[in-house]
Amino acid sequence: MTWEDALKIYDDIVEACNGFERKGKKMIYTSSNGYMFTLLNKAGEIGIRLPKEEAAKFMEQHNTGHYYSYGAKMKDYVLVPESLWKDKKLMVSYFEQSFAYVNTLKSK
Repeated sequence: MTWEDALKIYDDIVEACNGFERKGKKMIYTSSNGYMFTLLNKAGEIGIRLPKEEAAKFMEQHNTGHYYSYGAKMKDYVLVPESLWKDKKLMVSYFEQSFAYVNTLKSK
């Protein structure tokens, strides 16, 4: 899948969500309360930020791992397998869960 294809899918998911919008031109992300909570890296991979317990559960349930962007391991982020991308309802649910999570954190 090309980066442009991944961007279209990412944008489609974000557009279906409530309360936030996509930001960035080269670094694609969503943010709230001073925190980024979803990312599309230059490799065309989607990462979402979840509470530690939820992140561990997500990684086990979906047989995936931590998310890396520009070579750095992103704290509390999980790599979303491409196999989930086409399940828009599920992806919107995870994006909105991530949005809700960062809004519980102390504001930056």
